[in-house]
Amino acid sequence: MECDARVGDWGRDEAMKLSSRTEYAVRAMAELALMHGSDPVSLREIAERQGIPEKYLEQLFRQLRKAGLIKGVRGAQGGYSLAGRPSDVTVGDIMRAVDGPIAICSCAAEGERDDDCERKSHCAAHPVWARLQNGIVSILDSTTLYDMLAETPASDMQGNRGGGS
Repeated sequence: MECDARVGDWGRDEAMKLSSRTEYAVRAMAELALMHGSDPVSLREIAERQGIPEKYLEQLFRQLRKAGLIKGVRGAQGGYSLAGRPSDVTVGDIMRAVDGPIAICSCAAEGERDDDCERKSHCAAHPVWARLQNGIVSILDSTTLYDMLAETPASDMQGNRGGGS
C-alpha cells in the first residue's frame, strides 16, 4: 500500500497542503464563531466576506449541518449559526465533516487497523508517518474556533474578510 495523503492534494512539484474544502470550511466557521451570539448570518454574507464561491459554500454547509456543527434558520431573517459554542468546535471536527478521516498517509490514517498495510511491520518510514499523524491530529483536535479567534487580533479579522488563509 502506498502513501496517498488525505490531508490535502499535491503534485510532484507542490508542497503538501490542505484541501480547499477544509480551508473554506474553517474560514467560514471562524466567521460564524466571530458572529456567535448574534442573529444568523446569511450564506451570501459569509461567502462575500470570505471570498468563497457561494455554491461551493452551500455544499460545505450541508456537510457541516449534517455533522451537527452548524444550524440553519429559514426565512427572511434566516441564515446560519454555530450549533454550539466556539469553544466546543475543533478544527479537527470541521476537517472530518468536510473531508472525512484525517490521514497524512493511508497506513497512518485514523481508524487504520494494524493488518490494513502489509508493509507496516517492515517499513522504516511508518513510525515517522505515525508520529506525524498523531501530532497533526493532536493539534487539530485541541484547537477550537475560540482559540483561533483569540490568537487573531480583531483588526486582522476585519482586514482578512474577503480572502486569505
